[in-house]
Amino acid sequence: MKPKSLTLLICSLQGISSVSAAPISFQQAWEILQQSNHSLAAERANVERYQYLQNASGALDLPSITLGATYTRLDKELSVSGKQLIENTTIDSSMASIIAGLLSNSNINPTKITTHLSERDIFSSSIRAIWPIFTGGRINAAQTAAEGKKEEAQSQLAMVTQARYEDLAKYYYSVVLAKEVLKTRVAVEQGLTQHRNNALKLEQQGQIARVERLQAEASLDKAMIDRKKAEKDLDIAQSALTQILNENQLVEPGGPLFINQSLPPLSAFVEQTLSTYPGLQLLAAKEKQASSLIKAEKGKYYPEVYAFGNYSLHDDDSLASQMKPDWMVGIGVSIPLLENTGRSEQVKAANSTVSQVRFLRAQAKQDLTVLVEKTYKEAEQALEEVQGLDSSLSLARENLILRQSAFNQGLATSLDVVDAELYVASIRTQQAVAGFNYLISLCKLLALSSEMNTFSHYTEMAIPLTMQFTQDLTSQKEPS
Repeated sequence: MKPKSLTLLICSLQGISSVSAAPISFQQAWEILQQSNHSLAAERANVERYQYLQNASGALDLPSITLGATYTRLDKELSVSGKQLIENTTIDSSMASIIAGLLSNSNINPTKITTHLSERDIFSSSIRAIWPIFTGGRINAAQTAAEGKKEEAQSQLAMVTQARYEDLAKYYYSVVLAKEVLKTRVAVEQGLTQHRNNALKLEQQGQIARVERLQAEASLDKAMIDRKKAEKDLDIAQSALTQILNENQLVEPGGPLFINQSLPPLSAFVEQTLSTYPGLQLLAAKEKQASSLIKAEKGKYYPEVYAFGNYSLHDDDSLASQMKPDWMVGIGVSIPLLENTGRSEQVKAANSTVSQVRFLRAQAKQDLTVLVEKTYKEAEQALEEVQGLDSSLSLARENLILRQSAFNQGLATSLDVVDAELYVASIRTQQAVAGFNYLISLCKLLALSSEMNTFSHYTEMAIPLTMQFTQDLTSQKEPS
């Protein structure tokens, strides 16, 4: 590749692609993901679902009012004869004699008298109301359980949000790292191109053997292959970031790799995680549900007290309907004597569930403490690696200058120069990878401690990992 084309390639890396959107910061990418991610949308819908169910449980305290209508077909009409009426009527002797006298004077035979009570087809409608007064705490238990399920859904949403935050950090900074690696490969290719050109001139002047020039060309070809691979890796990483953000145009990260001088103390992350981690809140919500189940099962031992009422809206024009009252109210009591749900065993099972959740919560706190400490130490290790590689980078740069000068004077081989070039690039790449690992660990710490909104504070105190390979690797002098 000609030096001019390499310069054009380096310039093109500033924009990556003409179809890319404007560069966005990590915080902007996080805002986009929260709005467009399908898994987060699904969890938010789940929270809404349980919010509605909790609202619905509030109606358990209210009376239930129903409007009902019935149609009944009897096998025969309802009627009562005078004989049946007299036989089933209790009257004293004086009243009986008076009635008998009246019937005899009027020549009426009572056995032939029939009173019509109802037709065979009966239609009626009424409004019924039942209002629970005391249920042994089962209504409150059901409402508490509904609240616990909503809190569980909220905690699940928070956990998924944290997971998406960590995913975004990996996708976003993978693109940034891939760009830096590509810059490294381009700079190495440019440096080896100049080295190959120097080797050609020295071969023409008879100062080096042909094998030295072939070594320079072989190293350049290998550098071109590595550069093309880095381009593909960048395309893959950028495509993945674009997909996770549900964008139509390629997403261009605007934030560089960076480190901080130091991290807040470990104890701060541990305390914040143990007090805010949604997984612990999820277990607390499950414990609330299990406790409400205990109350509900114990409530089966208590009687139920309820008020009821009925108001007739429509009745047939029959004697039976006329005798029926238009409305009625009352209070009912239901006392469970023997039931088949196994109340005592259900209470024991609910108590075991509470114990299980408490043990899980205690274990989760231990696991979280270990996870935070591990992640914190990984961040510290990456930070120390970035800082510790500065001396190695200075040495690699000085060694490259010496090897280039020695080669131009015929005192070093082409392989020496190539090794020096690649060593500088490897140190720079190692430093970039360490910076990447630091950012991933930092974002994980922020997610675990629910401090994701504080990422901007770390960017304000950031020490960018700028990679000026073009100046480092292409500062070779042509042989005199």
